[in-house]
This record gives sequence, C-alpha cells and structure tokens, in this order.
Amino acid sequence: MTGIFKAYDIRGIYGKDLDEETAYKIGRSFVLYLKCKKVMVGQDTRLSTPSLVESLIRGITDQGADVLQIGLSTTDMFYFVENYTGCESGIMVTASHNPGEYNGFKLIREKAAPIGAGSGIEEIEKIFHDGNFPEPEKKGNIQKNDENLVKKFSEFVKARVEIDSIKPLRVVMDAGNGMAGYVAPVMFKDTNIEVIPLFFELDGSFPNHEANPLLEENRQELMAKVIETGADFGVGFDGDSDRCFFVDDHGKFVDGDFMTGLIGAYLIEKNPGATISFDVRSSRYTTDVIERAGGKALMWKVGHALMKPKMKEEKALFGGEVSGHFYFLFDDYYADNSYLPVFLVAEMISKKGKKLSELMADKANYFISGEINSTVKDADAVMKEIESKYLSKGKKVTIDGLSIIGDTWWFNIRKSNTEPLLRLNCEADSQKNMEALRDELLSIIRA
Repeated sequence: MTGIFKAYDIRGIYGKDLDEETAYKIGRSFVLYLKCKKVMVGQDTRLSTPSLVESLIRGITDQGADVLQIGLSTTDMFYFVENYTGCESGIMVTASHNPGEYNGFKLIREKAAPIGAGSGIEEIEKIFHDGNFPEPEKKGNIQKNDENLVKKFSEFVKARVEIDSIKPLRVVMDAGNGMAGYVAPVMFKDTNIEVIPLFFELDGSFPNHEANPLLEENRQELMAKVIETGADFGVGFDGDSDRCFFVDDHGKFVDGDFMTGLIGAYLIEKNPGATISFDVRSSRYTTDVIERAGGKALMWKVGHALMKPKMKEEKALFGGEVSGHFYFLFDDYYADNSYLPVFLVAEMISKKGKKLSELMADKANYFISGEINSTVKDADAVMKEIESKYLSKGKKVTIDGLSIIGDTWWFNIRKSNTEPLLRLNCEADSQKNMEALRDELLSIIRA
C-alpha cells in the first residue's frame, strides 16, 4: 500500500494528498470491489468534509449503489447505525485524530467489519489506481435518515450498563472541538454523570488543541480541569470519538492498556472466564489483572482492522489498545465504543466505593517505557541484530513485529506501516531496569 492507502483506512492532507476527485474515485472503487447495493455514509466536522462527502456520494451512486446518508456522526455511532439500519457497508469521512488539514475515509463491510490491510484495502487501492470503472445499468439513489440516531445510539449504549447503580459523579470531558461534542450531551443527559464540558463546540479547525489526547500536550487542559473542579475523573476524546482516554481523580493520565486491564477484569466479574484482548505494546499489568480475575488474556496485533477479526475468531468479550481504542462484542458484531467505557468506569467506582486512583493503585508497580519511535535505514537488519542478542535471554513472540519476553522484562519492536520507523516498547520490574533495557535497545536501533 502506498500514499493515502494505509493499513487501517485512507488518509492524507486535503488539497495535497486527496481531494474531491479522490473521494469520487474511492466511492466508485468501493462499490466495484464489494459489489454492494447500498452504502451508508457518515461524516465528521472537518472543514473539508462536506465537499468530500458530496463527491464520495456521487462516486457511489455513479457506480450503481444507493446511499444512506446519516450526516454528522461519531465513528462508534457510525458502526452502530450500520447495524441498526441493516446496511451492508459504509464509509465514514474522517481523519480521526489528525490535525484539521487532514481528512480521510474509514471503510466497513456488514456488521461493522473493518476493511484494512489483508481484508480488502489493497484491492480497493488497485481499482482506484487502475481507474477502470464500468458503467452500471442505472445510477443509485440517495436516502437520508431522518431518525434521531444520536438518541438511538445513546439508548443502545446505556442498555449495556447498570445505569441505576451509578451514583452522582462529576466527570470532565474534553471533546477537543470534535465529534464527541455532538454526541456526549445526549449520551449523558438524564444520568447521574454530571458532565463538565471542555471544547464541546464543533469546529473542524480544532482551535484549542489537536483532538488527539494520546499526545501529552493535548490533555493538559483536561488534567488541570479535573484538579480545579475536584471531579471524580476526566475523559478526553479524539476527533471522531472512537477513542477515549482517562485521567484519574488526581489529574493523572491512565494509559489505554492499564484501562483495558481494569475494565477487562471488571467485565470478567460479570462474565467469568471471558477472553479479553489487548495489543502487543500493553503492560504486563493488563495480563496480570485479567488472569487474576480468572479470564483469558489474548495478546494480538496493533490496529482495529487487525484486532477485531481476531476477537471474533477467539470469541473475546472485550479488547483494548494503548492507543485508547476499546472494542466490545455487541450482539453479533465487534465495534469500537468510547462511551461505554465511561459508563463502566462510573459503574465500577460507584459499586466498589473506590476512586479511580485507588482502583489503579497497582499501576505503580509496573515500569513501562511507552512507545519510542526511531528513524532507521534498514529496519529488518536492526531487528535481526536485536533478535540475535536477546533470543537466548527470553521467549520469542512474532505476533506483531518482534517481542522477547524474559522473567522480569519484555520488549517489542515493530516496523511502521507507513514510515521508515522502528517502534519500541519495553517494560521491566523497576524503573532503573526498564531504563537500562530501553537505553541498551536504543543504542542498537540508533547506531
């Protein structure tokens, strides 16, 4: 895959990497590949989105498929609506957490199954570049859904928690001027969760900060507001609101893998023996709490287009990633959701009578580096050198990149799908040992 076609979606800078002609051809390529009769189209609030949507729909209908246009939507709501309406496929126009000048397209089949690397995006790219679009017998039609889909989505999410068990809580929520500002006011209305809003105004130029709380600089206001207001916890959403990030009652950020372990262990209490999935970058905390709760810990590849099919294969109940994605089994399909985790944390705090910082007290015993990116000329050669040095010291795992797992430490190195980068994550039984392992690995990677 090259250019705008990525492992999980299609994405680039508007006006430079992609434009209305791109959107039109993607519409035709998508229909030609899937041979679908109806495509649902949703959209975020980016400034370039309306014109891209118009061109995308024209491409879909020119290739003979009908369009169900649902308008503004978070990506997790988009997944729900596809199943709620019984639509067989969908395209969400969004660039997720990227800065305002970006835009893109997330592609799904029926049951919200993602189209990515190894599941169709390569074929769509080939059709796109060939540009050979046969004319259909007739063009498709456009239908707009007039239902209150945000309300339907909210009812769907709240039906999956013990809503009456949630005690009055105050939660700071930072929408970053993205799509959470559209859904959250409806989602938490008439619940015991009092929302303290930050940047709920929809603005595709993202004037306050990038809608990417994974970056430390983009969560400072959220952390400060939790401390200022004495809130029970805080939540930051990314631009299309398919990811959420937690801040505890002390204003401290809680990484996505630790939240996956915490929520996973809680769900195992309700579903004994359940399988919980997480990505290869995750702290040992995730495995430890899942197994202590009596569940099965399933480590897998990074990325929603890779994680969800594996969850389906293994019949996992719940999964999560360091990146703030949380995946749930909804009836007979798997999808991201950024609001259900908020309700589950609120439910957990209420029922256990503990603050989020107290529930995460064990976190202090785990020493993890976080992801460190390095530019390299020959990633394969570097990985072979590291493997030869460490193979005798631990167990080799090649689920995603190279992992070596020792008794008191582990590391994972992965090649980037789109850049000449190696990504390193490592963990050890003390801060000193983690830093020593990290520095030793980086000395090889960056030599």
